Order: sequence, then C-alpha cells, then structure tokens
Amino acid sequence: MDYLTLDTEHVWHPYNSLPTKNRILPVKETYAQTIVLEDGTKLIDGMSSWWSAIHGYNHPKLLDALQKQANIMPHIMFGGLTHEPASLLCKKLADLTKLPSIFLADSGSVSVEVALKTAILYQKAKGKDVSRFIALDNAYHGDTLGCMGVCDPKNSMHSLYGEYLPKNIFTSIENLASTIEKYKDDVAGVILEPIVQGAGGMKIHQPEYLKIARELCSKYDLVLIVDEIATGFGHTGLMWGCDHASITPDIMTVGKSLTGGMMTLAAMCTTKNISDTISNSQIGVLMHGPTFMGNPLACAVANESLDLLLNSNWEQKVSNINSIFKEELEELKSHPKVYDVRFIGVIAVIELYEDKYANILQNICVENGVWLRPFGKLLYSIVSYNITKSELLKISDAIKKAINYI
Repeated sequence: MDYLTLDTEHVWHPYNSLPTKNRILPVKETYAQTIVLEDGTKLIDGMSSWWSAIHGYNHPKLLDALQKQANIMPHIMFGGLTHEPASLLCKKLADLTKLPSIFLADSGSVSVEVALKTAILYQKAKGKDVSRFIALDNAYHGDTLGCMGVCDPKNSMHSLYGEYLPKNIFTSIENLASTIEKYKDDVAGVILEPIVQGAGGMKIHQPEYLKIARELCSKYDLVLIVDEIATGFGHTGLMWGCDHASITPDIMTVGKSLTGGMMTLAAMCTTKNISDTISNSQIGVLMHGPTFMGNPLACAVANESLDLLLNSNWEQKVSNINSIFKEELEELKSHPKVYDVRFIGVIAVIELYEDKYANILQNICVENGVWLRPFGKLLYSIVSYNITKSELLKISDAIKKAINYI
C-alpha cells in the first residue's frame, strides 16, 4: 500500500476529520524555503512551517548540530540529571529574555500549561488561593485544556467541553485596565500575546496595552504572562513582541522558532522572585516533568539556531521582507472582497469580508507554486528570514492571483 492510502485510513491531521475532508499534499523533501511534493512539484513555503523555520529548511549548521549530538547522547531523562546543551540553552534564554529561571518543555502548549501552574503556585506560596486568569478576546495560547481555558471561548469552541475547562475572565484590549482593577483579588495573573494575536485572528495592536498590563500587574502583584511562542525571535521586527512596549513580563513562554523549526522544544522563562517564592515555600517544588524535557538533540539544535540568529543581520532581513510585502500587497486594500490588509515584521495578513474562500485560496496558491494555509477570513504569510526577493515576490504574486480569482 502507498503511504497516502495509509494516511487516509489511519492519520488524523490537525484541525481535521478522519478521513480528511480537505486535500492533503504528500511531501517528499524540503530545502531552503522549498517544499518538494512526491510528484516533483516545488512550492515556496509562505508559512515557514507554522512560524517556526526562521532559517529555512535543512540549514547545514542545524543539521550538523543535530548529527553531532545524536552521536553523543540523543536523549537522557532530565529528572536528577543534566547535560551541557540544556544548561547552555537556559543561560542563553536567560540572557535574551532577562528572566533567569528557565523550565524546558516539549511543546508550546506545554510551556503555557507550566506558566499557568507556576503563576498559581506563586500566588498560593504567598497565601493567595486563586486559580483564574484574565485573558484577551481573540486570544490563542494552545490546544491543551489549560491553554484552551485562556483562549477565546468562541474560537476554541469551549461549549464542546462543558465544565471540563477552567472558567477564566475575558476582556477586550480596550477594557483590560478596568477588568484588572475589578478582578485583581480573584485572579493569579494576566496572560496575553504581545502585539500580534495569532491564531485568534492575526490581529496587530499598538503596544500601549502591554504597558498597562505591566503597570497594573506590578501594582497588584499579579503575574504577567506574555506568550511569545509565535511572536518571539524576531517575527515582529524586534526580538520579542513585548520589546515594542519596552516591558519585561514575569513569565515568558517561547517555542516554535526556538529550534529553527527542526525539533519540538519550548520553554517557560520567569523571574527569580517567582522561582524563589515557590521554592522557599511549603509548596517547595514545581510539579511538572515531561519525559522528553530538556531533550539533548533539541537543545543542541536550539543552541545552534540561536547562535545563527544572533550572529546574522536578521533585523535588516526582517525589515526588507516587511518593505517588500507592503510594496506588493498594499494594493489589495482596495479589492472589494478585502476587509483589511496589515503588516508587521515578516507577517502579511489579508482579511476578507467572508470566510468561505479558504480552500479556493489555498488551491490557487498551490497552482502558482506557493504553500499558504488560509483559515477563516484570513490569507496570511509568515516567512523565513532567509527568503530571497524572488521567492517573496512569488508569494506576493500568488496571493494577488488568489484574491483576484475569487
């Protein structure tokens, strides 16, 4: 049996039914910004593998780091043991985030789960018995149940899970300050995405709400959690989304681009105040420990990916990408089916008035040699920093052809 038949019978793809109701493209190999399908079709990747492949695919330095570590120690449990790749990575993250206490996790969702648990434990260690959070309308923080509890209830379809999900408090950005003032005694903290709200609608905001959140969380000793999994490592033009407001959160979650899209790895980064308060209390420990926590392969690749990023002119590359996206796609603002066109960093978003075109848009882009994955009313692109101008123009051209087709 060919693997596509096996896939149809056995593989439950993300955000999909089994068997799938949408076309699944079979991939043979990848390189740079290119996806090669089994039939030889080549697609420029306009999604950077869900925001993660910031250096493109198959980067030789990342492959070399992976192979070297595989020859030494592919994996070892992290309970009671440690290793150099993890220690070096935690130091690098501490320096980059200005948050010195690092908990390694095996996915972005898990790092958010750990962040929520840490915030609750911090408050309990201080004698405040609370377990709810303030989150934003249109928020997205992952698909595990704790994460879903701080995702927008409509987008995450909370109603399907009844009483199983935590009951948190949701507010608009405009009402964030008044909501914090109202519920300051009832919550452990505030969780938000900085500048760009991703899967909840690809919304781009001014940084003022981050300053408000920081000021009020400091005033009332609430834990400010900033989810940088999608925005971090330069996607918005600065290293962190919260850099647009010049704030440092109490907890930051990172993932996706941490390994340059090659391995699954994430981290929760927090202050010494929080880690010391929990560790020196009767609680004593953070009760969380994934089997593959601190996987040496992933840590080795992450170390190399961070070195690649920091030793490159990534800021200029991101700025150039942003300029080309704007120059090529601004014209779509006048299209009768387009509600809005917006840009930040390596992100370009075209929002339509209606949500019925996603499959058509994707098919047209593929026919024009570009991989994009629209959802709802949104056709968007988030690209590798190493993308060439000709590749970027091809993505922009495919977007325009797709929009004009509908």
